[in-house]
Amino acid sequence: MDNNKCGCWAVLRRGVSGANCKSSSSSDSANTIPRTSLVYDAATETRYLNASNRDLCPPNEAQLSSDNPDAPSSDGKSPCQLLQFTFHELKSATGNFRPDSILGEGGFGYVFKGWIEENGTAPAKPGSGITVAVKSLKPDGLQGHREWVAEVDFLGQLHHPNLVKLIGYCIEDDQRLLVYEFMTRGSLENHLFRRTIPLPWSNRIKIALGAAKGLAFLHGGSEPVIYRDFKTSNILLDSEYNAKLSDFGLAKAGPQGDKTHVSTRVVGTYGYAAPEYVMTGHLTSKSDVYSFGVVLLEVLTGRRSMDKKRPSGEQNLVAWARPYLADKRKLYQLADPRLELNYSLKGVQKVSQLAYNCLSRDPKSRPTMDEIVKVLTPLQDLNDLAILSYHSRLSQQGRRKKRPDGTQHHLTSAQHKSIRDSPLNTGKQRCR
Repeated sequence: MDNNKCGCWAVLRRGVSGANCKSSSSSDSANTIPRTSLVYDAATETRYLNASNRDLCPPNEAQLSSDNPDAPSSDGKSPCQLLQFTFHELKSATGNFRPDSILGEGGFGYVFKGWIEENGTAPAKPGSGITVAVKSLKPDGLQGHREWVAEVDFLGQLHHPNLVKLIGYCIEDDQRLLVYEFMTRGSLENHLFRRTIPLPWSNRIKIALGAAKGLAFLHGGSEPVIYRDFKTSNILLDSEYNAKLSDFGLAKAGPQGDKTHVSTRVVGTYGYAAPEYVMTGHLTSKSDVYSFGVVLLEVLTGRRSMDKKRPSGEQNLVAWARPYLADKRKLYQLADPRLELNYSLKGVQKVSQLAYNCLSRDPKSRPTMDEIVKVLTPLQDLNDLAILSYHSRLSQQGRRKKRPDGTQHHLTSAQHKSIRDSPLNTGKQRCR
């Protein structure tokens, strides 16, 4: 077998058992989430929603993913398509890990842009060969060696158009690196919250649908997988705004047979993790559905799941949006104002209702990801833009009205100025 091909799964397995990981016995740490309440109601939800936006697991526990020994078994399913890189090859491919090649940084470590030859692991000159993203594990990072192994274990075997493609890895001395396909447009988080030009509504629906298909694939296999870290920063976009899920370090094999859930330590991010999972440690596919509902709200509103810069009543997106979701007359107050009415009226209604169902306090009442895909699919073709309805009303208001005596009546100069100067009447940011 080609030495560059992934034929060293046993090495990875031994690496896990021999890794110098800190013990997870410190579950009574002050940062650990208490699990005293097993009843999920409005009161416990309020306590959860008021929590800060930080990782759920304490840093000393995040080094270890001891609950992931049951990641997809590689027995008889060796992911031979993965390439094994040397550290020197990846160092050369990224220009010695130049600071100006950094694409981003997370709990795992830095992500660098690099280039490799099309048929192998050899580095290529910038702009030639295949563009890749190289993720390097920080020695003291929040995600440790076991998360690295989980990433290889899952993405080495799971292949779908809406999952980011893992090309290969490097495990050499204390170096741990992963090589992915390069995603041209970066993360959904950047497009929603860090760009001046708002992401068009049609693109938002396309991205939500793609991400939903990715989760549906994970949940629907013979060996279901719970993603456990669904959020906007983990949804990457290619040049055509196709969404792909990335970062499988916290993924967990789901319950099988007659089991209803998987009991595990609580990891993830506040604002996205399902409250019942935070409070009990019971993980199900409906935990991912809740997270999807939060992301839907972010897509709909243009607001972050947790934003301490907003007024106290608006810092947690779910808490702020829930009253609007429950009242159809207020639904359109949720739409991102930066879209300037360039969104589908029916689309906003459907997305709002879907988010409401995903965020149900009763996990069993939440839809499945397959059901979510069915709801989102037809929303791509809607063209009932709110701005068209608005202009129609403005036009009617601006028409000359006949008086009972037959004379013409004009709008006042103030009314004309209001219509003319309305930001919604400029036609800016029309949905592509």
